[in-house]
Amino acid sequence: MKFELFSQVALREDIPKYNLKKGAIATIVEHYPMPEGEEDGYSLEGFNVEAITVEVAESLIEDKTAVETAPTKTKSASAD
Repeated sequence: MKFELFSQVALREDIPKYNLKKGAIATIVEHYPMPEGEEDGYSLEGFNVEAITVEVAESLIEDKTAVETAPTKTKSASAD
């Protein structure tokens, strides 16, 4: 999957080095195409952290809308 520059994406997993959590939203500011058989990379900005750019492999991000539309579990309220 190739993401467009300046599109918003969400992290698929935590990145402890930067204290970033799964689901954090960022904007793609650079794409690093790799040779066939290797994973493309991206630079992300906008994690509500000033002056930080995080470089990640393509498998660590997903389209932001995938996170927004994912079903959430809710507790059912019981009437007493």
